[in-house]
Amino acid sequence: MMRYFSVYITSCILALCLWASLTDAKHMKYKDPKQPLEARIKDLMKRMTLEEKIGQMTLIEKDNATPEVIKKYFIGNVMSAVGNGPEPKASVEAWAKMVNRLQKEALSTRLGIPILYTTDAMHGNNNVYNATIYPHNRIGAATALELRATGIRHTLAPDLAVCRDPRWGRCYESYSEDPRIVQKMTEIIPGLQGDIPAGSPKGFPFVGKKTKVGSCTKNFVGDGGTVNGINENNTIISYEGLRRIHMAAYFDAIRKGVASIMLSFTSWNGKKVHANHDLVTKLLKEEMKFKGFVSTDWSALDKITDPPHANYTYSVEAGILAGADMVMVPHNYSEFITTLTSLVNHKHIPIGRIDDAVHRILRVKFIMDLFENPLADLSLASKINSREHRELAREAVRKSLVLLKNGKEDNKPLLPLSKKAPKILVAGSHADNLGYQCGGWTIKWQGGNGNNFTVGTTILTAIKKTVDSRTKVVYKEDPDPKFVKSNKFSYAIVVVGEASYAETWGDSKNLTIIEPGPRTIKNVCGAVKCVVVVISGRPVVMEPYVNITDALVAAWLPGTEGQGVADLLFGDYGFTGKLARTWFKSVAQLPMNVGDENYDPLFPFGFGISTKARGEKDY
Repeated sequence: MMRYFSVYITSCILALCLWASLTDAKHMKYKDPKQPLEARIKDLMKRMTLEEKIGQMTLIEKDNATPEVIKKYFIGNVMSAVGNGPEPKASVEAWAKMVNRLQKEALSTRLGIPILYTTDAMHGNNNVYNATIYPHNRIGAATALELRATGIRHTLAPDLAVCRDPRWGRCYESYSEDPRIVQKMTEIIPGLQGDIPAGSPKGFPFVGKKTKVGSCTKNFVGDGGTVNGINENNTIISYEGLRRIHMAAYFDAIRKGVASIMLSFTSWNGKKVHANHDLVTKLLKEEMKFKGFVSTDWSALDKITDPPHANYTYSVEAGILAGADMVMVPHNYSEFITTLTSLVNHKHIPIGRIDDAVHRILRVKFIMDLFENPLADLSLASKINSREHRELAREAVRKSLVLLKNGKEDNKPLLPLSKKAPKILVAGSHADNLGYQCGGWTIKWQGGNGNNFTVGTTILTAIKKTVDSRTKVVYKEDPDPKFVKSNKFSYAIVVVGEASYAETWGDSKNLTIIEPGPRTIKNVCGAVKCVVVVISGRPVVMEPYVNITDALVAAWLPGTEGQGVADLLFGDYGFTGKLARTWFKSVAQLPMNVGDENYDPLFPFGFGISTKARGEKDY
């Protein structure tokens, strides 16, 4: 009898516990999507400990995001450095499985706050093998779909820098030297996030559901105007100039509901942006009324001091008090968390500053529906490498190329090329090289060299697909003049340019194309009619070669769809692109931008020869 009574009592206790749990859950407003946004945030924050709040402010690299770390530190944000996926050449499903595994660890913590997973997806989901690679920062909606397929909900793009000196290694991430063009190109933000609803409160972020991701514009502010184009250097300019040139696009981004803004490594008139309260809090948050969250760059708090990490306690205090909300500490997370906790406990940083940061981060997480739908949607996997996205990229390539020269005489254009020529030569280091075609931030941070790291169509392959089946296409990377003259080619296509690079590794004092590019141009174009296609992230030295070429095309970094280049060379479509930045004659002229005194470029800002698609040309 006693045994049955004991079972009865146990059952009652379990029932009471379940009832209590259900009752408690019922009163957890933050778990109820029907509750107003601010009520959900307020309810969650009143339940959070300081440790949980600081965990939400912390962004770590995925290699450090073990179950133990996520649970111990209540980590709120994880990122993949470029190319750092579950394994080399990982499938979409493998990416989704990895992200879901980390997400489930976060959901199992006391409050179950989901992780915001982020990466740098600046020209497609460029971490993923076989993903479509677009021209940089051009395509939003398709990129968002490919990110969502892997479970990633936040991208560190687009770059709203106004590149005023092409010697800067990040110039290709920038849209233009003209702030008006950069402002217009903020239209990628609704592509990534969705169109902000009419009547939305000023400055509030907006991220659509199911197929959209949060956008992080970068790098606030002035990084495109550093002295001599040196990355992470000092931008010397008046406040009026900073606002007019480098800040203009951020007003547009905020109006379009951008979720987050990343700070710049640079200094403004000698003061680090990451430690500048007037820029980050007074201007960005208060005057510009930005209500999303502000992120630091990679280990950027360390660089507030010189040398980096010389006084980390000071750096953390300065960065948080300046207004940083989410701190990217890929590897040094434990020291950051310990340091920030101590600063708060000793009242060097007020709890109100912490609450402001966490409130902003949670606002974005709730708005993007992360609490209700935290896991990857595998039904979107088919979007990776889809024909639709490849065709979109091909179109973007066609619209971005700029024709700089067409014929040595105005009435004798070389383009469009004949598809039915008996024999043609394709030459140059970049003609059959997907790595160079895509550039930096592709699978690896610094990009690659060759055709084995991702999938796509090289320009050589595209040419072979486009010409008549009877046309003989001869490819020789660096032919000598004798070879060119002896083969009686109808014409040659020479594809040369820069090697792949990113950030500081791309800073250049000479802006020359890589060897043997100059020699290839001279050997080929000195012996046969030729069009030179330049693959580069920016204007490069071309003045010595212009006169010996018959046609010259700026193809920038087209990505995986080299067919878009062939579409224009052979006249299936016409050239429409115009230069968004000045093409200099000599690096001695730099910096030189449209509107400057003594403006004397090789090709001026806005230049570009337009052509129409037309029939075959006889030879």
